[in-house]
Amino acid sequence: MKKILQSTLLIAVIALVVSACSSTKNAATGASTASRGKFTGTWTVTNVNFEGILESAVTSVFDQARPSDFVGSTWKLTNSGNGMYTLTNGASQSIFWSTANDASGQVFQFKKIYEGDKAKNVQTGYRLIVGNNDGNTMVLRTPVSLGTGTGYVVYTFAKQ
Repeated sequence: MKKILQSTLLIAVIALVVSACSSTKNAATGASTASRGKFTGTWTVTNVNFEGILESAVTSVFDQARPSDFVGSTWKLTNSGNGMYTLTNGASQSIFWSTANDASGQVFQFKKIYEGDKAKNVQTGYRLIVGNNDGNTMVLRTPVSLGTGTGYVVYTFAKQ
C-alpha cells in the first residue's frame, strides 16, 4: 500500500511540474505561437511601414536593399526550412529559415545561403518578431535600435 501511495504521489508531482513549466512559458511570451505549417508556402510583401522611426533612418534591410524595395517581393518557404526571396527587380536570395521563442515572443529567423554554403556553417542571420500569422496574412517586425529606444520596420505579407 505504501508503494502505491508513493508512486501516485510521484506521478502527481511530475504532472504538476510539467504543467507548471508549460504555463510559465506561455505566460512569459505573452502571445500564442503560429505553427511551422502556417509559415510554409509562397508569400508576397504587401506593405512595409515604420513604427517609432522615420523611414529615412533605415537605408538598408537584410544587407540587401531599401525597405521599400521589399514591397512586392515574393518569399517561398518550404517545410524543410529552405527558402528564397525575390525582389521585384529580380534579385533573389536563398535562405534557411526557422522559428523560435524568446523574451519578445515568437521570432522568424533566417540565414542567407550562398552557393556551396551549408546552413549549419552560417553564423549570421536575421530575426524578426512575429506580430501575427494566421496562415493567410503575416506581420513581421524588425527591431531597429535608436539611441535610447527601439523602432521597428514592419512587413505585412499575404499568402499566395
